[in-house]
Amino acid sequence: MTPSDQIDARIKELGDWRGEMLARLRAIVHRADPDVTETWKWRGVPVWEHDGIVCTGETYKAVVKMTFAKGAALPDPAHLFNSSLDGNTRRAIDFREGDKVDEKALIALIRAAVKANAETAKKRSRAKPG
Repeated sequence: MTPSDQIDARIKELGDWRGEMLARLRAIVHRADPDVTETWKWRGVPVWEHDGIVCTGETYKAVVKMTFAKGAALPDPAHLFNSSLDGNTRRAIDFREGDKVDEKALIALIRAAVKANAETAKKRSRAKPG
């Protein structure tokens, strides 16, 4: 199965609000960055990548957690980040059943993550002897 197929299967397997939320977040990621690549890592975590990890979509009993690999460095004017706030690198958003999603702010956050990854990739390519 492809990573996209595995994510489809995970959404179907959940069969509750978490599957619906994961599907909704996935659609928002794709709207924010149509060139994003879906991967499947760490024994069952959907991951969206573009020049590196943009974010993950973990599912737990009470939350769907969207973790941004470079979240601590991203602008978050809407204060979406509400989890993993003490780390130096990652930041996350925990979505609970019934939570509303600020799609406009989330799209801006995803695009900022993609931009940060692109800038890192550009620096790496300039640093390589060639």
